[in-house]
Amino acid sequence: MKIIISHDVDHLTVWEHKGDLIIPKFWVRSLIEVGLGAISLREFLLRFKDFIFNKWNNIEELLEFNKANNIPATFFFGMNQSLGLSYYPESAQEYIKLVLSKGFDVGVHGIEHKDFEGIKKEFDTFKEISKLNKFGIRMHYLRMDSETLEKLERAGYIFDSTLYEEKNPFKINNMWEFPLHMMDGYILQGKKRWQSLKFQEIMDLTKKRIEALFNKGIRYLTILFHDRYFSEGFRTWKEWYIHTVNFLKSNGFTFVSYREAIDELENTKLR
Repeated sequence: MKIIISHDVDHLTVWEHKGDLIIPKFWVRSLIEVGLGAISLREFLLRFKDFIFNKWNNIEELLEFNKANNIPATFFFGMNQSLGLSYYPESAQEYIKLVLSKGFDVGVHGIEHKDFEGIKKEFDTFKEISKLNKFGIRMHYLRMDSETLEKLERAGYIFDSTLYEEKNPFKINNMWEFPLHMMDGYILQGKKRWQSLKFQEIMDLTKKRIEALFNKGIRYLTILFHDRYFSEGFRTWKEWYIHTVNFLKSNGFTFVSYREAIDELENTKLR
């Protein structure tokens, strides 16, 4: 089993959310967590500091960590606005260039999942901004219907990683689907909207899930960690990512990118 890690970039700044409800929801969640003792007062104050300094992404910090640990992660950027993803493609351009300059891959964090013209517009916008001809996608909030994958393939994507199921990669015409197996929010929050489990409980659940997927014969275990949480203001989230990476490394697992996995799958198919 090999490991694929990716990061959805849901936010770039605080003030891009002046017109939505993300900011009040964020403070309600943080107050609940500090009230329950799920986070420390220090974490709460660090979140306030980031808020004041208009910093709601940790792309550079995550690039540095991934580089040091030889993790060829993929960063997905939004090309449209909806459901709390509020920045514009032009704002993401400098970060896309930064990620590529550091040797990492980028893709689209999709919004439109029904209308083909809307899907194609996001594809074309990203192609123009990134200067890439081939790239993949993951839908925001993992939204999809019975026709989404076919439309993504028709738009020109080489892979998608939206389907949340315990399956191996499979092909839809010319596009590979890499089912997502582990997402930070599902592990750390479960069915709640705030952090409630202790760190050891979280790691125990993580290790059990990795073992279960390994025993099921999953060839490429895909993990999603949002860059927003690679921060001391979200210490448990950050530590979860670091400890999970270290656990996988200590057990001899290899990290690959989606593109590397596609090359391996295509070569296996040829043989």
